[in-house]
Amino acid sequence: MRACVSGLLVVCAVSLCGVGAARAAEAGWSAPACGREPVAPTVDSSTVARYNASIDSVTAYEKAARTYNGCVAAAASREESAISAEARTRIGRVHDASVGVHRRIADNFSRLTAQLKAGAARYSH
Repeated sequence: MRACVSGLLVVCAVSLCGVGAARAAEAGWSAPACGREPVAPTVDSSTVARYNASIDSVTAYEKAARTYNGCVAAAASREESAISAEARTRIGRVHDASVGVHRRIADNFSRLTAQLKAGAARYSH
């Protein structure tokens, strides 16, 4: 029975670890406020007693890993939101400047066209 429970815990723990967290770690990002990532224990099945102790270690690791993963996910979400807000602000400035250039050029074309039409009207009589 403990073997089934142990297998289930391992499957749950493995499914908990997202690709995003792995990529964050690979990219060098970290969440220092979350502490150190728990280290996965080694399973020792050489005796029943050691195997049962391994189940307890895996269970403790699962709890610590879930807590750590939750903390990292929350920290990443906060940082991603801040980055997105900064990007929106920068994009807004670029867009506003681009629209300003477009308006000035359109206004210049309108003004120049009106001036040329006025000049043409003066000389077409």
